[in-house]
Amino acid sequence: MNLAETLNLGCLCRTLNPERLRQQLETDPCLQGMLDGLATTHPHLFSDTAVFVDPGMRAAVGQAIAAIERVVALPAYQQEALTHAPEIAQHQFGPAGVFMGYDFHLGEDGPRLIEINTNAGGALLNAALARAHRDCCEPMQGLMDASSDLLHINQAFVDMFRAEWQAQRGTRPLRNVLITDDAPQAQYLAPEFALARQLLIAHGIMAAVGDARELSWKDGALWHPALPGAVVDLVYNRLTDFSLSEPSHAALRSAYVAGAAVVTPHPRAHALFADKRNLITLGDDVLLASWGVSAEDRRILQAVVPHTERVTAEHADDLWARRRQLFFKPVAGYGAKAAYRGDKLTKSVWAHITAGGFIAQALVPPSERMVDVDGVATRLKLDIRAYTFRGQVQLLAARTYTGQTTNFRTAGGGFSPVVVLPAIAQDANAGPRPPRTDCLPSSP
Repeated sequence: MNLAETLNLGCLCRTLNPERLRQQLETDPCLQGMLDGLATTHPHLFSDTAVFVDPGMRAAVGQAIAAIERVVALPAYQQEALTHAPEIAQHQFGPAGVFMGYDFHLGEDGPRLIEINTNAGGALLNAALARAHRDCCEPMQGLMDASSDLLHINQAFVDMFRAEWQAQRGTRPLRNVLITDDAPQAQYLAPEFALARQLLIAHGIMAAVGDARELSWKDGALWHPALPGAVVDLVYNRLTDFSLSEPSHAALRSAYVAGAAVVTPHPRAHALFADKRNLITLGDDVLLASWGVSAEDRRILQAVVPHTERVTAEHADDLWARRRQLFFKPVAGYGAKAAYRGDKLTKSVWAHITAGGFIAQALVPPSERMVDVDGVATRLKLDIRAYTFRGQVQLLAARTYTGQTTNFRTAGGGFSPVVVLPAIAQDANAGPRPPRTDCLPSSP
């Protein structure tokens, strides 16, 4: 075990000071009371405990993301991915998609890609959480995710929105942003919508949170009552209607297709990255070689992308026989909805899976984090999410949980900041040490 694994299984240190988290979240008078509200409605959103990551693992995550982005940029890949995408995904206006999320499990042989999400939530919440953890005590200084500057990451997020606007509109000024979802105030991550709104306003951009069903398309422009008298410039799209095909989203669809509003993330990004059938392509070494993908990128993808295959009725018997080694997911799923571990399947669920629209992914066990839950040392599963923009990692965050998938219902679990350890000599033969509560590493 390396030092990160040893600390994850042997260190019960709590590094979150709630008052510091309050300061990070409630940066504007209109955000006051957010932390108290979250404590009531989202009691397991934030973990008191950080997750440690080896610097080599962090580097491997970055290399994997860069390799995937290079493949996705290939015309041959895009042609393949768009053959089973909705027609709306053919439109290409320039934006790449804000807050791309790459989710990994960490194993002895490196990171393994679980899925890619185009509207990954939690970046602003995790940035605030990481700053609150880092500010807790001096030994944390210099260790929190060395890949990003937490003091300036909010500026990076704002710059990302401006870059999306410029990719489609050039030098015209960005006047406003509409943060939209169906019934946004009822969404689990509604607090993040409020954070995004205040962040944009603080940087001179008018912003509002509004229900996507209240958008209107008239006179060749997109309008929303949350931005009275103003044409909507940019839509920060948090909908899970990835193709904008639902009748209640007709106005947004019309504006997007006409290029009348900048929409990010958008249907094309979902088709190229987040449709889980793409995992089959990314793991097909022969196909990638025929497209001219470099040997190094193919080596990286073979190591990081678990074997994935389409579920078909013709192969149902074979898949059922191998189900204990597989995880089944809907091709356009999100948030672990309708995803099933093979060893937990019932016959009725299996009939639903084999009816179509699922992929089977080789089961990749998650690594674990030992946490203190009411004085009891408790093992939780963990995954790592990399928030990215145009292939560059902006922030690493972890989620700790019990059960089949992340759920934010686990005592002691939730979002956790990532501590990328300094590159120091490590004892490869060291095993887990007894749990401690005072084991934060010293600053390098």
